[in-house]
Amino acid sequence: MNRSYKSTLIPTLIALSLGAPSVWAADQELNLYSARHYKTDEALYKGFSDATGIKINRIEGKEDELFERIKREGAASPADVFITVDAARLQAADEAGLFAPVKSTLLEQRIPAQFRAHDLQWFGFSYRARVIAYNKQTIQPEQVATYLDLAKPAFKGKICVRSGNHPYNLTLLASIINHQGAEQAAQWASGIVSNLARAPKGGDTDQMRAIAAGECDLALTNHYYYARLAASDKAEDKALIETVGIIFPDQQTQGTHVNISGGGMLKHAPHKDAAVKFMEYLASDAAQAYFANGNNEWPVVAGMKIDNPQLEALGSFKIDPLNASNLAKEIPLAQRLMDKAGWK
Repeated sequence: MNRSYKSTLIPTLIALSLGAPSVWAADQELNLYSARHYKTDEALYKGFSDATGIKINRIEGKEDELFERIKREGAASPADVFITVDAARLQAADEAGLFAPVKSTLLEQRIPAQFRAHDLQWFGFSYRARVIAYNKQTIQPEQVATYLDLAKPAFKGKICVRSGNHPYNLTLLASIINHQGAEQAAQWASGIVSNLARAPKGGDTDQMRAIAAGECDLALTNHYYYARLAASDKAEDKALIETVGIIFPDQQTQGTHVNISGGGMLKHAPHKDAAVKFMEYLASDAAQAYFANGNNEWPVVAGMKIDNPQLEALGSFKIDPLNASNLAKEIPLAQRLMDKAGWK
C-alpha cells in the first residue's frame, strides 16, 4: 500500500470508529436545472447561498429540453433539483419517475395542498394568473367576464394570442377540459382561432403591445407581464397601461386559472440534503417575499406580506382551486384539441 495513502486512511478510520465528526463535509453545492429565465432570480439564488454556504451550479434551458436531458442522463445525472414554470411539466416528470419524495414537515405545513403533488414529489413556490388583457376604449370588462367569452362570434378579428403549443395556453385549455369537458374545450379553441386578428406569435407582452397598437382588442397574458409594464418608466409602457387593462376571468364561477413555478428533488440527486434545504428555502418568508416583490408573482404561502404597488393595485381575486397535478392529465388532450382547431 502506498505510504501517503495509508497515512491519510488510518486517521480517518479511527475517527469514524470513535464516532468523531466525519471528515467529509456536508453538501456544499447544489446542481440546479432551471426553466425559470428571470434575471431577477440571481438575488434568490444568492440569498440561498448566503444563508447556507451552499454554492448553486445552475443550468438553464427550456422545460422540455431539461426534461429530456434528465431522462437521458439517467442515474448519472448531476442534477439535484428541477425547477420549471409549469405544473404540467412537474407532474409529467413525476409520472416519468424522475423525482424522489421529499420528507419535509416545513414544506407540508407551508405549501397548500393545491400547490403540491399528492405524493409530495414536487412543490409549487409561486403562482401566476392567466388573465384577459383588453383595450379600455373598445371593450367593456363585462363583455369578457369568462374565458369562454373570448370565443364569442362578436370578437371575430379582435384577438391576439401566443402559440397554442405554449404551456401557458395548454394548461389553460387543460383547466377548461377539467371544468367544462372536452367538447366545450374544443369549441373554445376553435372559437379563439376564428376570432384571431393575426396568426399566433410572440410572447404575452407582445400581445399587449399589439392591443396598444390597435392590431387587436383582446389577448391572453400572465398577470406579471402586465405588472412589469405598469412598473416601467418607459414612455411607451406608460402609454400602453393607459390603453390596456386586465380582467380576472370566471370570478362568479370556478375562479381564474393559475399556474405555478415549482420544483422537485431528482431521484438520483447527488446532493439530497442540499436539495431539501433549497426547496425549504424557497418556501421561506424571504424567498416568498422575493417572488412577489422581485418578480411580480404571488407567493403560495398564505399570509405573506406583499410590498409591491403593482400587485397591490391588481387587488384580490378568486383563484381556481383545481390541484395543479390535475392539469397535467389533460395536456395530451389539450394539445390534440389545439392542433385540431389550427391554433399553431
